[in-house]
Amino acid sequence: MEEETEFLEPRTRKPRPNGPLPEDVGMDIPFEQGMLSPGAADMRPEPPNSLDLNDTHPQRIKLTAPNINLSLDQSEGSVLSDDNLDSPDEIDINVDELDTPDEADSFEYTGHENPTANKDSGQESESIPEYTAEEEREDNRLWRTVVIGEQEQRIDMKVIEPYRRVISHGGYYGDGLNAIIVFAACFLPDSSRADYHYVMENLFLYVISTLELMVAEDYMIVYLNGATPRRKMPGLGWMKKCYQMIDRRLRKNLKSFIIVHPSWFIRTLLAVTRPFISSKFSSKIKYVSSLSELSGLIPMDCIQIPESIIKLDEELREASEATKTSCLYNDPELSSMEKDLDLKLKEKP
Repeated sequence: MEEETEFLEPRTRKPRPNGPLPEDVGMDIPFEQGMLSPGAADMRPEPPNSLDLNDTHPQRIKLTAPNINLSLDQSEGSVLSDDNLDSPDEIDINVDELDTPDEADSFEYTGHENPTANKDSGQESESIPEYTAEEEREDNRLWRTVVIGEQEQRIDMKVIEPYRRVISHGGYYGDGLNAIIVFAACFLPDSSRADYHYVMENLFLYVISTLELMVAEDYMIVYLNGATPRRKMPGLGWMKKCYQMIDRRLRKNLKSFIIVHPSWFIRTLLAVTRPFISSKFSSKIKYVSSLSELSGLIPMDCIQIPESIIKLDEELREASEATKTSCLYNDPELSSMEKDLDLKLKEKP
C-alpha cells in the first residue's frame, strides 16, 4: 500500500507584525541585536510586490510508505517480525535510574492510614501465638496416638482424665506373667453428659490400647459392677464394640471374665447376648457375689478396690447375716430345739 504526501514549500516567509516567532528565520539573531538595533528594520524580509509569472511551482516532496503486512506470523514485514523491534543500540535507557521491584514496593506511605484496620490486623496476629517448648510438651500429653486394628487413632487424654481409673493392673496370678486386669464400672462417665458419646469413644480407645500394653501372656478380667448406678452402665453397643475391637490374640489369651456383685441388669444383658457371642467366651464368665469370695479365686494384694465398692460389700454382708439370723428365729423346728435345750439346761443342778 503506497501513499503520497505533498508538502508546499514557499520560497519566502511573510513578515509578522509582532516580531519573529520561534519558527521564524530571524531566530539565529540575538534578541537585543535584532529588535533594539537601529538597522533592525533593514534586516526584515520584504514582502513580495508582484506575482510569479515565470511558470515556477512549489516543489513537491513525495514520501513512499513502506509495505506493512498485518498478518500475525513471524515473516518479514509482519507486525510481529523482529525487524520492527528496536535494537539494543537504539534503546537509550539508564538502568541505574530504574527502580527495582524491591525498591518500588518498599516505599513508606506517609498518608493517613486506617487505625481500625491496623488494630484488627494486630489482634489477628496476636490471636495465633507460637508454641513454647513447655506448651508443646503439654499438648503431647493431652493427645496420645495409638494403633488399633492396623489403624492409627488419636486419644483425647484431657477429656478422659477423670475416668482413667476405670482400668488398672491388678498384679499377676499363677505361674508366669498371667495378668489381672481390673475394670471398675463405677468410674465410667454419666450418660447425662452432653459429650457422652465423644468421651466414651476416647475412653474405649484408651481401654483397648492399655489392655494391649498390660497383657503379655494369659490374663483375666475382673469386672467390678458394684456401686454403679444405671445411668453409668455402658450400653450394649459399647460393650460389643470393645469385644470386637480386641485383638484376636487378646481374645484367645483371655482365660476368665469374673463379674463381682452382678446386678439383674448385667445378668439379663448377658442372657440376651449369649446367642450372639461365642460359646468359648460364655464359658469364661463367672459371677462372684462378694469380695471374700473373690479373694478365694485370685490374690488380692495388688488389686485396688474403690471405697464405694468396699462399703457396698460390707452392707451386703451385713444384710446377708441379718437375713440368716431372721430365718433361724422364724424356723419352727429350730425354735422347738432351742426350747428342749433350755429345759435340759434347767434340769441340770
